Amino acid sequence: MTAAFSKLPSVDKLLLASADLISIYGRTEVKHSFQKALMQRRANATNENPNALNADAGSAIEIIEAIKRQVTQILDRENAAKLVPVINLTGTVLHTNLGRAELPETAINAIQQVAMGFSNLEYDLQTGQRGDRDSHVEDLLRKITGAEAATVVNNNAAAVLLTLNTLAANKQVPVSRGELVEIGGSFRIPEVMQRAGCHLVEVGATNRTHLKDYEQQINAETALLMKVHTSNYEILGFTQAVSDKDIATLADQHHIPSVSDLGSGTLVDLSKWGLPYETTVTDTLKAGIDVVTFSGDKLLGGPQCGIIVGSSALIKQIKSNPMKRALRVDKMTIAALYEVLKLYLDPDTLCQNIPTLRYLTKPLADIREMADSLVEPFTNCLAGIADVTTSPCESQIGSGSLPIDLLASYSLKITPLQPSDSSLTNLLARFRKLPTPVIGRLKDGSIYFDLRTLKNPSQLIDQLDKLPK
Repeated sequence: MTAAFSKLPSVDKLLLASADLISIYGRTEVKHSFQKALMQRRANATNENPNALNADAGSAIEIIEAIKRQVTQILDRENAAKLVPVINLTGTVLHTNLGRAELPETAINAIQQVAMGFSNLEYDLQTGQRGDRDSHVEDLLRKITGAEAATVVNNNAAAVLLTLNTLAANKQVPVSRGELVEIGGSFRIPEVMQRAGCHLVEVGATNRTHLKDYEQQINAETALLMKVHTSNYEILGFTQAVSDKDIATLADQHHIPSVSDLGSGTLVDLSKWGLPYETTVTDTLKAGIDVVTFSGDKLLGGPQCGIIVGSSALIKQIKSNPMKRALRVDKMTIAALYEVLKLYLDPDTLCQNIPTLRYLTKPLADIREMADSLVEPFTNCLAGIADVTTSPCESQIGSGSLPIDLLASYSLKITPLQPSDSSLTNLLARFRKLPTPVIGRLKDGSIYFDLRTLKNPSQLIDQLDKLPK
């Protein structure tokens, strides 16, 4: 055993032979990894099996190289990027788990520019004084939506939280029972309101709420009237909801603000491209609502953020809340949002320039043609493993946007020749292990790769030969 131990190189010798590793990972990290590798070899050895210390028995140089290979694999694995691009073929365009909206190229370039150095994030170049980071996007938001003022925070949940904490702390807020939404991760409007420090007053019934239900609850403790867009579900059948206009009018009569949380939010009428109509921010403001909150990274097609627009007096109050600093966005979000908003100044080219809208309006014939072109390379790749065909399917917008509206699409349908739950999950896992992981969905004994969000077939074809066995 002692003789076996003596064959192991010292950490110093390993480091002398590892200038390449040190240049990549640093001396401290490499040294620590060699120490762990040597400890592991000693721990695996026993008096009955001393050769476990030197599984790669040979000269001293060969043993050093063997340990280096082992450590290199460990370091490569541990230092590989954790957040990586994937190919989203799930059929959900705005997939929360996969990063939602894809940014246009102009926004990506803007992020790179401001990330590389200093910028005038909060500096007024005209006066030489401290500036306001909202100023970079506020004018565009006002112009596009018709609002008097605007501010931006890190997501729409933060926008709702900040608005309620500013305008309704320690006071009552009536909300229809049919609008007490829960979004991803069990994030519920009643809990947001509780954290904001206001008191929820439920009005109406789940399926029917009337204007009188709000009016009967208004008292000296009522801070505002609130509408919450049911962006991730829809109540059908015997229903009744109060319009934005009626809420705004009632609030004005009682001299309190009206607030509408649009959730996904859209700045344009989607029906002009054959998509289902979704209430726009401008429509909501024109109805008389004082403050509107919505997301920047859903239907708008921009970076993750929450946008608050509306009355200049109320926006000023919201921006003065100390919580605003904790919820503010960084320079890269501002840069990206500005570039995305600029595209809305030319509505006729939005579908060409904003990836989210381009995917949502992608012609069915183009998707089918792409599916047909992929059958042969996938069949060759999966020969003897699975049958590959094309199949009509339905995409969804996702992230709570238009939840019951589906879009006709086409998929690659991959069915294992020996069907079983394990063969399906194993095959799908193999696609996730590609250099650029491919994410699909399972349905009725097959894997479906919905091609609506695939940019071009070469994204898939060029890496099929790397599919793990």
